[in-house]
Amino acid sequence: MQRRKLGAEGLEVGALGLGCMGMSDFYGSAEQRDDSESIAVIHRAYELGITLLDTADQYGPYTNEELVGRAIRGRREHYQVATKFGFERHDDGSQTINGRPEYVLRACEGSLRRLGVDVIDLYYQHRVDQSVPIEDTVGAMADLVRQGKVRHLGLSEAGASTIRRAHAVHPISAVQSEYSLFARDLENGVLPTVRELGIGFVAYAPLGRGLLTGLIHSVDDLPDDDVRRKKFPRFQADNLAANADLVSAIEELARAKGVTPAQVALAWVLHRGDDIVPIPGTKRIARLEENARAADIHLDAEDLRKLEDAIPQQEVRGERHWDMAAIDH
Repeated sequence: MQRRKLGAEGLEVGALGLGCMGMSDFYGSAEQRDDSESIAVIHRAYELGITLLDTADQYGPYTNEELVGRAIRGRREHYQVATKFGFERHDDGSQTINGRPEYVLRACEGSLRRLGVDVIDLYYQHRVDQSVPIEDTVGAMADLVRQGKVRHLGLSEAGASTIRRAHAVHPISAVQSEYSLFARDLENGVLPTVRELGIGFVAYAPLGRGLLTGLIHSVDDLPDDDVRRKKFPRFQADNLAANADLVSAIEELARAKGVTPAQVALAWVLHRGDDIVPIPGTKRIARLEENARAADIHLDAEDLRKLEDAIPQQEVRGERHWDMAAIDH
């Protein structure tokens, strides 16, 4: 697996990372989750050169960090562990975005404990708290670096102006946002900004939350308690049917190359620049191995043009997230 650098502060990871969220939360039914298999996936990832593990305190909540912690015990040196803070859970089950400096330290201590590590390789603010100046939040995150609790800083779903202000306080190594053939809205602002500043980019949901695999054609293809059924606009009724139709161009190219639609979709993200690291999520070893082979696929200029022309952004139906108000612009 090729290695890629995120930012200018020495963070180097496999060209593909592993999103761990679905191992504990959101996608699929609870009955489909098997911690022992998920741990085996994390171990196999290292063998394939996939070393960036992505989690967050929100996932579960908390249980996904604990799962990752169990998986890396005795193997810590093999991985770069990324986690996030920012969604504060309350006793009544609600949550709010919290970027206050005192919360940053408290959240980090909790993540260190659950992960069972002395230092977090990449610590993200999960969502920007619009009620707290980003300088204050990143200042507190920088304190964690000085204390040796965190190695590198990141932001998730931050807008271009916020990224600039944050980077002026302390170097930001990575910005994470949704990015795929179905989600290209950041190409006009965020991507040019991070490249100007020398910041790496981590692409979550590079398979369009499963839509780009060609395996989801209706809500009946999702478990009853899968969050995509209930919350994500692109999976709602007519939207899902229209979006599934768009995947036919990916399927056609995949057949021509003797690969899968998921591999083509991942290869497209990888071809967008060697400063981009996609983090597809899976809880199955077979899917992990399929995703890893995407790093070996070559797409020429004509392939890329065909894919992008076949999926015009205005034709993708529904917002990419149910809570676009929480996404900084």
